[in-house]
Amino acid sequence: MKKLPIGIHTFSKIIEDDYLYIDKTEEAYEIICSYQYAFLSRPRRFGKSLFLTTLQAIFEGKKELFKGLYIYDKYDFEPYPVIRIHWGGNFTSEFNFQSEVQSTLRWNAECLDVTFDKTLALSAQFDLLIKETYKKYDKRVVILIDEYDKPILDNITNSAMRNYARDTLKGIYEHIKYNDEYVKFAFLTGVSKFSKVSIFSGLNNIVDISLYPQYGNICGYTQTDLETSFQPYLLGVDMEKVKRWYDGYNFLKDNVYNPFDILNF
Repeated sequence: MKKLPIGIHTFSKIIEDDYLYIDKTEEAYEIICSYQYAFLSRPRRFGKSLFLTTLQAIFEGKKELFKGLYIYDKYDFEPYPVIRIHWGGNFTSEFNFQSEVQSTLRWNAECLDVTFDKTLALSAQFDLLIKETYKKYDKRVVILIDEYDKPILDNITNSAMRNYARDTLKGIYEHIKYNDEYVKFAFLTGVSKFSKVSIFSGLNNIVDISLYPQYGNICGYTQTDLETSFQPYLLGVDMEKVKRWYDGYNFLKDNVYNPFDILNF
């Protein structure tokens, strides 16, 4: 049996190291074909990061990783430069916030082999990163942002830092819209959509697909997945008990199991 990808959220690693992968590339294909800017909200530990790295591999043109998956013979896999942002680390002070954002932007610049003025404001640095990437590759840029709301959630009980994080992120995210002519596709994930604190007001052209029924199974495992892909791992298991423990999430399509819990079980 294939290894189980517990805590692994990088699509290329799962495929290359022969871990079990539940195919979500049909949803990825439909999103790519339908939207230029999209947002997905799901709970933590639900597979958002894996879906984001799946999109990354698609846009980087790594067709060989998708052999046997839905998208393999349906998409042209033309490569595009990808800016991928994952807000990890500690955001509980202005110094930490600045350091984490600087580090993320610098890492992307190094990966894309572009340069920009690191003494500018963070939003201006992000703006230049998009423009310089477009200029270098002469192709529109793909922007993938994971856990877009983490710097706010880290400061949910600290109003001063929460407001600082919100306002700074708003200034950064606005440049996705301002650089529309240079952006091929943008996809953001998070736990919540902070619609009432103006974080999205600067990015008002983004489509929130979180509760679109056709994407209800985009993260998580279905009953069919457990009865097929996971069947060899569950021999002799009381499946009704598994349902009571791990099933019951629903995003307007099928009931889905929490993937991290199932893998650990």
